[in-house]
This record gives sequence, C-alpha cells and structure tokens, in this order.
Amino acid sequence: MDPHLLRTFVTVAECGSFSAAAERLGYTQSAVSQHISALENDLGTPLLRRRPVAPTPAGERLLEHAAPILLRLATARADVRRTLAQPPTALTLATTPLATSGTTVNAPPRPGALAVALREVRRAYPGIGVTLTVCGRDEVVEGVAAGTFAVGLVDGVAAPSDPLRLSDALHLRTTPVTHDALIVALSNDHPLAHRRGLSLHDLADARWIDAPDLAAPLPVLRATTGSDGFRPAFTYAGTDLHTLLTLIAAGHGLAVLPSSAPVQTAVPLTSPRLVHRTELLHGDLSEPAALLRSNLK
Repeated sequence: MDPHLLRTFVTVAECGSFSAAAERLGYTQSAVSQHISALENDLGTPLLRRRPVAPTPAGERLLEHAAPILLRLATARADVRRTLAQPPTALTLATTPLATSGTTVNAPPRPGALAVALREVRRAYPGIGVTLTVCGRDEVVEGVAAGTFAVGLVDGVAAPSDPLRLSDALHLRTTPVTHDALIVALSNDHPLAHRRGLSLHDLADARWIDAPDLAAPLPVLRATTGSDGFRPAFTYAGTDLHTLLTLIAAGHGLAVLPSSAPVQTAVPLTSPRLVHRTELLHGDLSEPAALLRSNLK
C-alpha cells in the first residue's frame, strides 16, 4: 500500500473535504481525487462517500490501521536518517508537563534534574543549540518516533516493577529516570480531605477531572481497578499544572498526581500499589543526547 495514498486518504477523512485536504497537503484537488481513486482500486472497495465526504465502513476500518502504519514508516525513516547524520549542532527534546518531577531512580531527589542535565550537555558541547518542547504524551511519543525530537521524557502510572505502557509497534528504547508515590488531589473542604489514605476502589463514583496530559488518565484508573467508573465530571485538555490545581482546589473534581506536585490538599493513594514513573524515550542516540541520558539516570 502506497504511504502517499494512505496519507492523502487520512487527510481527506480528517478534513471532510477534498479541497481542504488538497490545501493542507499542497496538492491540486484533482491529484487528491486521483490518490483516493487509486487507493480504492487497490483495495477493491469504496473508502469515502462523496456527498458529504465521510468514510465508508471499509474506510473506517482502514483509518484504524492508518495512523500506526504511517507512524511506523516515519519511525523507520528517522532511524535510517540517524545512521547518516552528521555530528549534531542542535539537541531537540520534548517532555510531558510532569515528567521532570519525582525521585531519581538511583539517587536522592534532585531539584531541576532536567535543567542540570542540559547544563552539562551545553558544557560538553558549547556550540550546541537546545530546543525544549512541553507537550502531551502522544505528541512526545510520536515526535521521538518520527525524529522530530531526539529524546523525550514521558510520565505515567504503572505498578512499581512495570515500565510505562507505550506503543509496542514503534520499537523505541526507554530508560527509567524517576519514580514517585501517588496522591489523590482534592479540595480542602472535600469529605475525604482528612483521610490518612485512600483506595482507588472506593473512588470510582467520585467526581473526577479528566486531565489526560497531567493527571493519571481515567482509562488507566478504570483498567487498574477493573471498574467502569472514573467518569469525567470536568475535562481539562491543557498542560498547565497551575490551572489544574486551581480547578481541584475549587472543588471541580479529583485527580491522581505524583506526590511531588505542589498540591494544596492531598491524601496518599494506598491501594492499589502504583507509582508515577518517568522514562526517557529515544532511538539511536547522538553523543549530546547520550550525555543527557547519562545525566538523567
């Protein structure tokens, strides 16, 4: 299957318009139509309804496969380019908002661990430019896979001895960086605010704030407890921790966060046994990126 045709199909499905897809891709509308027709001929079935533009049932199935296929191809290209790369003059990295908090795996807590590690890189490579991007978990993973970022720091929730669950299809390497205990963040006047500990199993029907790029994602809490609870009462799609903490303090809902977060009112999560983990995500590393990894371990 031609990846160019597949990318065109995904873009048309996202835009809901052949003309809008052509503008996004920099193609003519005729070229977009030809790409879709070629893909439909290859698969022997219509993939898009034309008026209005929408995926057919076969197109819906193809969309389920398309993103992983395109990302896997981007990962392969990035890996090949790394083997051909000249000595780098820049280091690009991305981090999720809470990935730099926590206790270093093999050492006591260090304030500003990422900033300190980057300082050592700049000392060793005085001419290097550094670009740091703070974004969501999926953006970090996909950016490292595609070569947009040399390395990425990703955080999440896992059992104490388990790695984070990232995409198995990408074959990216991970290095454990930090781990931290978890707390349930709540408002000061919440009925549970003065408990000595809380179990997730008792909180399934509580009001939850869905903040997937900051707090423990609610689907993870459901999977961990085998519950169909943990439904969002409030959704926050941003990455600013201060905003989330303000929403919690105002009583909009609960969230599970690392104990290092500057939460006003929190109760330790005692059951099940989970930790907040941070891992460094990377492909083959250039010397500056490898030095960064060494200083973060």
